[in-house]
Amino acid sequence: MTKNDEEGPPRPGPRTLSEQELSGLLGGSGFGVLATNKRSGHPHLTTMLYHWDPQARLLRFATTADRVKVRHLRRDPRAALHVATPDHMAFVVAEGRAELTAVTGTPGDDIGRELLSLLPAPPPPGEEQSVLAGLVDERRLVVRLLVDRLYGTALDGAG
Repeated sequence: MTKNDEEGPPRPGPRTLSEQELSGLLGGSGFGVLATNKRSGHPHLTTMLYHWDPQARLLRFATTADRVKVRHLRRDPRAALHVATPDHMAFVVAEGRAELTAVTGTPGDDIGRELLSLLPAPPPPGEEQSVLAGLVDERRLVVRLLVDRLYGTALDGAG
């Protein structure tokens, strides 16, 4: 608890989240802000859908080969994902090194199948091949962020 005598009673301070809480926060969202490094050293921020694999400590993102973040990650693979709770009273940051797959080149190849697994919902029955072909046409690939550091805090009972 922190206290400022001029402002009244003590208010809760930030609480460091445990590894389990951090992983749970990552697993409960699916949306976050990915930070990559511009050549100038400034961050480039992009809101992304992601998939979290806590056992592998792996975040995966689908993107297209022509995106700025892909160029940044080819030059400097360091990246971070920031995820906040809907009330913004807690957050987690996952830092690590990104690996980029090749672009899916043939409908149904391994990369296309991995991309398909990252969709928020499976394609409607009978449309899987069409979706896989679309992923090839869009020049999609997977960004795999190998997480080596998780940190974050929560403000319990604030408000």
